[in-house]
Amino acid sequence: MLAPFIHVQQARRSFFLTALPASFLVRISYAAVRRQDEEEGSVQRVLNPSRIIGIKAFALQDGDFPASIALNWVGAPLITELGNLVIPDAPRSAQILDGQHRVAGLGEAIQERQELATQMIPVAIYSGLDTRECANIFLSINTEQKPVPKSLVYDLYGIASAELIDQAADRARDITVSLNEPGQAYDGLIKFPNTPRRRGGIALSTAVSAIKPLVTEKGTLDQIGASSLEMQRQIVQNFFSVLSSKYGERWTDPTNAFLYAGGFIGALEFLHLKIIPYCILQGSFETSIIAKALRLEESDMIRQEEIKGLGGRDAPKRVFDRLVDAFQPAENAAPKFRL
Repeated sequence: MLAPFIHVQQARRSFFLTALPASFLVRISYAAVRRQDEEEGSVQRVLNPSRIIGIKAFALQDGDFPASIALNWVGAPLITELGNLVIPDAPRSAQILDGQHRVAGLGEAIQERQELATQMIPVAIYSGLDTRECANIFLSINTEQKPVPKSLVYDLYGIASAELIDQAADRARDITVSLNEPGQAYDGLIKFPNTPRRRGGIALSTAVSAIKPLVTEKGTLDQIGASSLEMQRQIVQNFFSVLSSKYGERWTDPTNAFLYAGGFIGALEFLHLKIIPYCILQGSFETSIIAKALRLEESDMIRQEEIKGLGGRDAPKRVFDRLVDAFQPAENAAPKFRL
């Protein structure tokens, strides 16, 4: 195959930058797996089937693939001819240094939609690298180039095409944004990406990750019939409205544990495991029902100093346990619930 190219010289190595049809790329490339393959240049991890399925779906939805696949050419020597790179159409000619799941996902997608075979994919082709050089490039791509912060990903869900987003995370994002609205418990206290840093407040990524399990398809709220955004939003808002009312003016004080990740996550666990089952039995998610069962007095206020320094699951668990201590549910039950 003849492919127009740019020859790129960097500090230590050079490579050819070109674009190849997806089917051609799938045919000539392969992954040499660390500690499984004996050959020089074996640095890759074992393929993850779930990632391949996700990329296949992305390709079938006409997703974009702008980032280059990095290859180490190990086949017959590459030559140039009249401004083109001459690339032999031979299997296992190029080890994949970066992008093995994209290549595998494209291969799966082509089997389902043949027209994707001609889609042009950017490729950077190194030639004849040894294992050390392959490892250096692999580590540079996978450790030095950090992934996009989750808060930015979730923020972009608000404007991205529906077929490209995690629907449950997008629903959790909508609920999080509603908590940040005027008059709500976290009015101005949700920290969105690229906004000024401050003490206290909940990162968008923290809130979305905590709320998401409640709103997934067949998740807790879906199972009780609260499937719409409006119903789910009202339940979460009512719960935090009660918590904030217990604190009164001290809710926005920097000492309030619920203004930090550990407190917020612990509160969502309490909502999930205690408040939702209780409200189902009571037939209502109204704030008065929640407030009556949650006996938080001034001496019981949960402060950040109680959980500061605790890591992992310890901080949310401490908050959850404190809320359980303050939980005094009524015993009467009703068949249906109201918001």
